[in-house]
Amino acid sequence: MKGFVAEIANMTEENSDFRRVLYTGTNLQLVLMSLLPGEDIGEEVHATHDQFFRIETGQGLVTIDGTQSKIKKDHAVIVPAGARHNIVNTGDEPMRLYTLYAPPQHRDGFVATTRALAEASAEKFEGDRQRMIVCSTELRR
Repeated sequence: MKGFVAEIANMTEENSDFRRVLYTGTNLQLVLMSLLPGEDIGEEVHATHDQFFRIETGQGLVTIDGTQSKIKKDHAVIVPAGARHNIVNTGDEPMRLYTLYAPPQHRDGFVATTRALAEASAEKFEGDRQRMIVCSTELRR
């Protein structure tokens, strides 16, 4: 059996890395993110990737193809392939969220502690590697 089993809410709330790839399957990828106050993910378009976001802590704004919406804890966002989008933390504390890419976008296991390091990296998805992960509530480094 291949898959992922974990307490995702706790893992997301404990994450302080800008980007942390937790699981990469053939058609889907799970990534934790943490945005500092005033920070954003960076406006982007994924021509062939749908993307789902779940906000676990914080508040902010999401823009999808020019339409802006307020988001906060417990909100979900779906961005269809080809849509220009961005998420901005408008709060005073880190915004912690997780995202699902379909298909995968990033190299399996990739970690960038800051947005600057993520942007400086040439990393990208390397193939269809799958693995089984069972995690406790502690974030594994």
